[in-house]
Amino acid sequence: MADESEIMKLDLLPEDCIVQLLSFTSPYDVCHASLVSTMVRDAAISDLLWEKFLPSDYRQIISRLVLPINFASKKELFLKLFSPLLIDGGRKTFSIDRISSKKCYMLSARELSIAWSTNPLYWCWKPLLHSRFPEGVELIMVCWLEIKGKINTRMLSPRTTYGAYLIVNLAGRAFGLDSLPSEISVKVGGDHESKGIVLIRRNYTNSRKQELERVLMRHRAETLRSRVDNRGGTERALCDRGDGWLEIELGEFYSDGVNDKEVTMCLREVKGEHLKGGLIVEGMELRPK
Repeated sequence: MADESEIMKLDLLPEDCIVQLLSFTSPYDVCHASLVSTMVRDAAISDLLWEKFLPSDYRQIISRLVLPINFASKKELFLKLFSPLLIDGGRKTFSIDRISSKKCYMLSARELSIAWSTNPLYWCWKPLLHSRFPEGVELIMVCWLEIKGKINTRMLSPRTTYGAYLIVNLAGRAFGLDSLPSEISVKVGGDHESKGIVLIRRNYTNSRKQELERVLMRHRAETLRSRVDNRGGTERALCDRGDGWLEIELGEFYSDGVNDKEVTMCLREVKGEHLKGGLIVEGMELRPK
């Protein structure tokens, strides 16, 4: 903790110098530093400082909001962007990560490329409970499951490692989704690809039930899994998000902020040739790791 003489010396600095010093910290540190003295507090609430914490393209981002937001200061705007806000006609959300202050996006199901999703015999578009978007999509029945999303690295924060996540749920009638692992991947331009597999099913709380199923299904599962090439990949599982949805980590990638590259994220199961249904898709999320 700074002694009184150090605080007095700090108070002798012009406000713009204090702002410059605080800009090298984090929003969390700034809120704590504002308790040091009146001069520091004034610098800690200045628009000049909080504009440095906002994304460089924040004006363009807020111009894409579905519903305009009111803010009296840049700090207030920064805090409001913690909550995901609909942009681009309601097909995406934008927010700022509370810990890193990096940009986060979520692409709605309408923003994704889903095989056969325009055919009402295979997929059903409808409003979804607890969804951030006006509608999502539920798989009725297909044998070819493929879901792709794309985003350009120029939309993301520079010098940041991102994780890509498919946000889903399982209907009570879900079937065939765990007969064979689905292949997952994230590809950045032509330089990097992260690969893996995931078995789409809820994690059992009853370990005895899970072990019994393993014994009964072991031979069939091993036969089916032999069709899936996962060399160098990671085996993942569905995770509960705590917001009523489940997520599958599709992979990760690094956004350097220098090169414009297209990121392609994918989940597919096309080798089993069996019917599957009951997968509910909300969208794909990109957030800092």
